[in-house]
Amino acid sequence: MVEIRDAIAAGETKSTEICSEYLERIAAVDGSLHAFNNVTREQALERAAAIDRSRTEGDPRPLLGVPIAIKDNLCTRGVPTTASSRILKHFVPPYDATVVSRLEAAGAIVLGKTNCDEFGMGSSNENSAF
Repeated sequence: MVEIRDAIAAGETKSTEICSEYLERIAAVDGSLHAFNNVTREQALERAAAIDRSRTEGDPRPLLGVPIAIKDNLCTRGVPTTASSRILKHFVPPYDATVVSRLEAAGAIVLGKTNCDEFGMGSSNENSAF
């Protein structure tokens, strides 16, 4: 993460380039892995473009432009949050979980929501509805 952040901060690469590479890889392999319940491609690329613009202003945030994924049991405003349970299939929270807000405030870019055991109660993803 530090290497990505430093390369973006130094202008050696752009956040949009890094995020695009990650998103392409997700698209290529997730059909068989089912690691993501939801990929937030458009939001991630919009945020990456905004970070590329702010980089020129000397943005000091510690996770500047670093792409991350979060588990689907963390609320994200405007993005379906299922906790890998069919009962929450249509739940779209009106707020971000504190950890999501803090990660984004630090400059991280959420690429999507990853699969987990239903309601995060387990350790092997064997009990996911997805």
